[in-house]
Amino acid sequence: MRGRAPALAALFAGLLASGAAAQAAVDGAVINRTTGKPQGGAVITLYALAGAGGMTPVKTVKTDAEGKFRIDETISGAHLLQTIYANVLYNEMLQPGAKTSGLELAVYDSSNKAASAKVSQHMVLLEPIDSILHVNESVVFQNSGNVTYNDPANGTLRIFVPDGARGEPRLTITAPQGMPVQRSAQETKTPGVRKIDFPVKPGETRFDITYVLPMPETHIFAGRILHDGGPVRIVAPRGVTLTGDAIAMIGQEPKTLATVYDVRSKEYSVHVEGVGQLGGDEGPSSGGGGRGIQTIAARIYEQVFAILGLALLILLLGFILLYRRGGSAGETPPEARRR
Repeated sequence: MRGRAPALAALFAGLLASGAAAQAAVDGAVINRTTGKPQGGAVITLYALAGAGGMTPVKTVKTDAEGKFRIDETISGAHLLQTIYANVLYNEMLQPGAKTSGLELAVYDSSNKAASAKVSQHMVLLEPIDSILHVNESVVFQNSGNVTYNDPANGTLRIFVPDGARGEPRLTITAPQGMPVQRSAQETKTPGVRKIDFPVKPGETRFDITYVLPMPETHIFAGRILHDGGPVRIVAPRGVTLTGDAIAMIGQEPKTLATVYDVRSKEYSVHVEGVGQLGGDEGPSSGGGGRGIQTIAARIYEQVFAILGLALLILLLGFILLYRRGGSAGETPPEARRR
């Protein structure tokens, strides 16, 4: 028995070592979802994630002709796999304890043509507060195809920022299955027009643009829609009234009592009266909510598409409220430096 003990110990240690080796690698294959085939030549980088949005590169490899890759690193904690293909980044989170072997990473071919990538909703929230007009725009892209829309030269989205806006607009983008990232809207040769260079992958991508400007003496806010698709809605919080030839009220959001207007022209001007803030401290009036619900219900059969758009607006309004309450405006998420 004494002679067998060292041999058993060595065998046990060998089994442990082989088991550790099996867990000490990140491997798998990259599949091109446009062609349905393995994608060779894709560049993959493993990042270790730390607090406060820190990312530390661990190792970079390239897929072989069969789309396979292997990173011989022992990992613990949260990590990110970032794949570059056709100048577009695709991210895959590796949560602590998740499998690291036999992974399947998806990429897509890219085109500078929008094709199946269309704007499905555009919301403009106007909040007059203390002689300052706060503007929050949310543009939602739906890419129903299997090709990434990527146009660095012209931008995948163009926005209009009026003269007088203070500082740079704040731009936050949420890609499919991704976290919000900060980007910049680049100026173009056309005054007031900015382009956003960010790939629109298959799925839903949301662009959130925020800026402020002094309330004009005329109380007129002028905007321009630079994309096709829609619909486009303007939202005014409780206590604020908008009037203009290019807009028409379609109802009130029941929870916040915000008024929703349909925009019926690519260029519009609205007269802003009153002050208000979405989710402000003021409580709802006793009769306001019921009136808003009745207004929507009375039009549900004749304006079904407008009401469907209103339902999406409710989700977007909820996102804005949650984003403000999160208290993380100054933090940079792990994906903040990458697409």
